[in-house]
Amino acid sequence: MLMEKERKLIVEYGKKLINSNLTKGTGGNISMFNRELGYMAISPSGIDYFETQPEDVVITDLDGNTVEGFRKPSSEKDMHRIYYQKSREINAVIHTHSMYSTILATLGWELPAANYYIAITGGKNVRCAKYASFGTWELAENSFQAMQGRKACFLANHGLLTCAADLPGAFVIAEETERMAEIYCRAKTLGEPNLLNDAEVEVMLEKFKSYGQ
Repeated sequence: MLMEKERKLIVEYGKKLINSNLTKGTGGNISMFNRELGYMAISPSGIDYFETQPEDVVITDLDGNTVEGFRKPSSEKDMHRIYYQKSREINAVIHTHSMYSTILATLGWELPAANYYIAITGGKNVRCAKYASFGTWELAENSFQAMQGRKACFLANHGLLTCAADLPGAFVIAEETERMAEIYCRAKTLGEPNLLNDAEVEVMLEKFKSYGQ
């Protein structure tokens, strides 16, 4: 089975999305890229995360053609493969329908630097990509534009997208972005949140380069 390791990780992290309340039902999708093979492993379309097996995960090339797998790949395969086509640093992409991130996306708002953890997303804000219908190349391009210099973006009227060098990294960014989105939404109901200035964000970005073990 091609990319068995990646397939197993996608199954594992699909369950983590549900258990962490980052998405509901069959919403969202996960992919990983194997640079040696030049192939992408992506979650199947419309299958319950707790029923998905490694063999259900689909392997495609970067043109979107199925290489191995009997399932239909996620309808958002274009939004995943564009990152592997155009970036050498990204090897994992996660898309979720997280509640508070989607609230901000529905408003067309960015997530500003209301919390120092914004640095985990790679910049001073999480931008909101322009709206496009799901499953289209236009949405893929809009997301890629909003993601420039970042590791997370909102998809207008849709949800959240994160990317990283590996799947655990993309998951942590999704988890923390949703946490910050919730804090920001709740704070906005009480008043105007205090924001970190650009200089402090730069300090945080530098600190996060060596954060953790």
